[in-house]
Amino acid sequence: MHGTLSTDIHKTTVFAAPAQKKSVKLALLACLFVLLLVFGEHLSRNSLLPALAPRIDGTSNSFLVSAFSVLQHVDEKLCRVLGCVNRSVSDFAAWKITSAALSPENAREGLKSGANQSILQVEIQNRLAIPVLAPNLEISLTDAEETEIKSIQLSPKEWLPTAWQESHPDFLRTGIASGEQIQTALPIQLPQNAAGYRVRVVYP
Repeated sequence: MHGTLSTDIHKTTVFAAPAQKKSVKLALLACLFVLLLVFGEHLSRNSLLPALAPRIDGTSNSFLVSAFSVLQHVDEKLCRVLGCVNRSVSDFAAWKITSAALSPENAREGLKSGANQSILQVEIQNRLAIPVLAPNLEISLTDAEETEIKSIQLSPKEWLPTAWQESHPDFLRTGIASGEQIQTALPIQLPQNAAGYRVRVVYP
């Protein structure tokens, strides 16, 4: 009886040690993998975050939006500990022109009433989940046959409202915040044969 018990104990001791070593090794490998992911994200954050950022206007999958929000939360904590250099991105696909309307300054005059001062009212939104650098606005004026007769390109300092620029003095470096919607009114001198217009965003 004593001999049998001794054999069982020996067998348990022999097989328990390798199992414990294996679980410790797996735990260390898992920790190392997590650390590599964390530091990899931190080192490549300025290219990784823009690539993964979803749209917040309802066109992106809700799961992706939630997952990216968690990633941003982790990124913020890492930046507080390790420090970060934030670089805003240039992405024309981030911008949505929600409305654009061109009307003569004198309401009694039509679009073809000669070279008169008109007002272009534009509403534009950054629909990406991260800040994006302000683009240029390009206004193309067309004739009755939709042939372009004049193109006007306005820099951010020219089209962004003065009051907004004063409240965001570093916007050329930090960009425009996620989801921010901006309304602006721009004076436009119309040629005599102008019959239509198009507005788009461009980066120089």
